[in-house]
Amino acid sequence: MDIFVELIDDIEPNYRGKNNNAYKTLFEQYEKVIVESLITSFGLDFLVKDQYGGGVDTIHNVRAMDHDSNLYYKDAANRCAYENRGAYNTQEYHSHSNYKKTNEKVSLLKKAGNAVDAYTGEKICSRARTDLDHIVSAKEIHDDRARVLSGLKGSDLANCNDNLAVTNPHTNRSKKALEMKEFLEKKGHEYTEEQRERMRSLDKKARSSIDRQINVAYYTSPKFFRSISLEAGQVGFAMGTRQVLGLIFSEIWFSIRAEIKNACGSTKRLLKSIGKGFTKGLENAKKRYKYLWKKFVEGALAGAMSSLTTTLLNTFVTTAKNFIHILRECWTNLVEAVKIVCFNPDCLPTGERFKAAAKVLATGASVVVGTIAAEAVSSTGIATIPVVGEVVSSFVGALITGIMSCTLLYTLDHCVVIENLVQRLNDIPNCVNTAAHYRHLAYLLDQYAKNVMEYDTARFKEDTLSIRLAVSDLDEEDVKDQHRFRTKIRRAQKRLNINPGYDTKKHRTFDDHMKDKKSKCTF
Repeated sequence: MDIFVELIDDIEPNYRGKNNNAYKTLFEQYEKVIVESLITSFGLDFLVKDQYGGGVDTIHNVRAMDHDSNLYYKDAANRCAYENRGAYNTQEYHSHSNYKKTNEKVSLLKKAGNAVDAYTGEKICSRARTDLDHIVSAKEIHDDRARVLSGLKGSDLANCNDNLAVTNPHTNRSKKALEMKEFLEKKGHEYTEEQRERMRSLDKKARSSIDRQINVAYYTSPKFFRSISLEAGQVGFAMGTRQVLGLIFSEIWFSIRAEIKNACGSTKRLLKSIGKGFTKGLENAKKRYKYLWKKFVEGALAGAMSSLTTTLLNTFVTTAKNFIHILRECWTNLVEAVKIVCFNPDCLPTGERFKAAAKVLATGASVVVGTIAAEAVSSTGIATIPVVGEVVSSFVGALITGIMSCTLLYTLDHCVVIENLVQRLNDIPNCVNTAAHYRHLAYLLDQYAKNVMEYDTARFKEDTLSIRLAVSDLDEEDVKDQHRFRTKIRRAQKRLNINPGYDTKKHRTFDDHMKDKKSKCTF
């Protein structure tokens, strides 16, 4: 929940003043966090649609559809392709060129006396009848959703070398279209343990070969890259929009709240305050357009990364909607933390930089806890109540997220151990501090050079000459003779145009000036 990053700067490390109460300020932050979390992460979460199993069809998920009713095709074209795959045609699969070619090889081996039953390991007599079996049945491959998704031709896949096994007619015709596991459960007693293990090994090898071909064909196809790009773009745009709208609505809400606080009297005045607060909130949001754009970019990047991560996970497991929600929110905070640690846009000292990143990650952890709490509430009987159930679970999640995040932020700002650690890290020299120091020195040097260039050197020479002449006019004898000393001092004052501090026309000497009670010294 990226909106919590906004509040990091609002919670001051120290609260000063007689009228300031730390706990009051903390609870004000609780209120702010809760409201913004409701607006951004819960109120606007409908903008980002989390789907069970992610938003992109994967090999794992389409195969899981047969036993998981919650899964469905994310791309309608993939669903249509499977529905229009056509009926299984045994002739097509048993007249394949590689099927015929393998049968010819088996005949030659039998004549040479080198043919071996792939399932039993027994040597085949030259005059014995044999069948060529599809280890993974042709019917299973034809109806495999993953095979259709990859676009591979079923007859080519079924008749690859790793999926063809020569055996006796009894085994082949007993097995039919059964999976090896089912066949062994039904007919396994007819074979030795060694033979059963041999069959399992062949089945595992064949399936691995088929899966490898399907995975390579689909995950390297333009169709898959188009799907993940479109999904990442949509989620990224939605996340960026959500972040921006959340901040705008937050500005509007807090402006309206401030106006209502000061409003009193009639309903008309109250409505006028609401309108004024709405307008002021929009103006505040407009002033922060650069910041809003930055938040959009960060939200879009986090959304795209969460989409790609979700797709990657769904190639191995089927992700739940709440897991995707947690993943998406964590990516938002992770992007912000990485930006602070790696790029340090605010030129923070080392300790402060890691502290800011820790605050971001702390809010991310709060989101995870809040989401889990919301899921726990929704799994109870409350969720069955129309409308109310969803509102209650969302509010509980936002409440726990807000309280936990504020508590963690407060702790990070007031823990003595953390402050000492931050200070120690701040004292570590780094390139950012060094660069900032030399930039300051360069600025001072530029200012000094500018002042020197603006100085009037001719006037400087005249002033120094006048001072030198005035000083040279004085000697030790003058100091002993106070009358001569005063005379030369007055001459130097006149030559250097120095204000004596009193009116020389009205008072002949400084003593006369001091005797006049109404006179004042001015400089």
